[in-house]
Amino acid sequence: MWLFCADDVYLKFLYTKTEAFVSIFKLVILTFLGLVTVTPNPSCITDRNAGGHEGGQAGYTEADVLQAYEAFNKHLLHPRRKLYMRDTEADTDVGAIWTQAIYWDMAMNAYKRTGSAQHKQLITDIFEGNYAHYDRFNWDNGKVWFIYDDIMWWVISLARGYELTGNADYLKLSETGFERVWSGSPVVKDGGSYDPVEGGMYWQWNQKNPPASKKGDGKMACINYPTVIAAMTLYNNTQNTQYLDRAKEIYDWASSNLFNKQTGAVADSKHGSGEPHWKMHVYNQGTCIGAAVLLYKETGEERYLRDAVRAADYVKDQMCDQEGILPFRPGEEQGVYTAIFAQYIIRLIEDGNKPEYLPWLQKNINRGWQNRDRDRGLTSKNYNRKVSASEAVSCYDASGIPALMLVCPADAN
Repeated sequence: MWLFCADDVYLKFLYTKTEAFVSIFKLVILTFLGLVTVTPNPSCITDRNAGGHEGGQAGYTEADVLQAYEAFNKHLLHPRRKLYMRDTEADTDVGAIWTQAIYWDMAMNAYKRTGSAQHKQLITDIFEGNYAHYDRFNWDNGKVWFIYDDIMWWVISLARGYELTGNADYLKLSETGFERVWSGSPVVKDGGSYDPVEGGMYWQWNQKNPPASKKGDGKMACINYPTVIAAMTLYNNTQNTQYLDRAKEIYDWASSNLFNKQTGAVADSKHGSGEPHWKMHVYNQGTCIGAAVLLYKETGEERYLRDAVRAADYVKDQMCDQEGILPFRPGEEQGVYTAIFAQYIIRLIEDGNKPEYLPWLQKNINRGWQNRDRDRGLTSKNYNRKVSASEAVSCYDASGIPALMLVCPADAN
């Protein structure tokens, strides 16, 4: 008895309409006579499964979401310091200052998902741990806070923290942090990130000579789009129109200087009047999406939504592998990029009414979760590779799958 996948018959043996008709007719007759069994090939089903289930397995469940996040905290969040350690073998070294804000976002997303007292307390604990470690968010400390985008990531998270909890201290720190980046510190005397002459936001100041001109220095996507997100989040919580005006201004500069409107690619940076550096990163695509959706939601202008869709499509169609699995880069901190992307692609799905991106994200979650270290429950930034129980896993690499899980609905049928 012969065994066929109907898709294989069509793809491998049918070349013309006449041959197609004859072959299908023969197949029907042979099946009727019991000489051929037509059965679906599991790989054919997997490729067409909208939920992206792997190898016939069920998708991740709500229990898996909580297990993944608990594992992330169990193995990487220091129980006393309430800071995320650099990796599972670190004794004292913690994750980079700006990524701690991303992990705080994850705690907030966990609380939004569960409403549990445990996750609400975790929001407080992580804030207090970072408050103690990073000089009480003293933005004028140029040794602790030495890059503009480090501050801006925290400005965003603090504004979100206020939005979720109503804690006025978070809002005050967010507003003072935003102004410190925009205008500069009277203590550091750096002059601020904003360029009032040519527009856009500079990434850093001269550490040896803070008052020095920044002309010709880098204006990175990682400060410009987060500035828009911070301004819009603060505007949504204060109704101070200055934030809205600043968000629109910086978005327009970034759109003209860092964004390819035809392809949706986001450049890494631009120096002076030269060509942008067209090196694309998932987190820059994500913040572009987030900035655009926030402005679309406020203004209703379709151009913002079109930009967000193009940026998302670029990731999906150009940056992912042939199966649609998100890319990763070898740099140490770059494992956190997917966690940032998760924060903003979900806004396009929900606020931009684009649910068609959800199956793609769920496929990535399923792939990464199935390749986790089963002993510890940890995932890595390479979702196609199984994580061994013996390897050190960084807080950056382990964050992507739990972050995606926390914002996406469970995929199990």
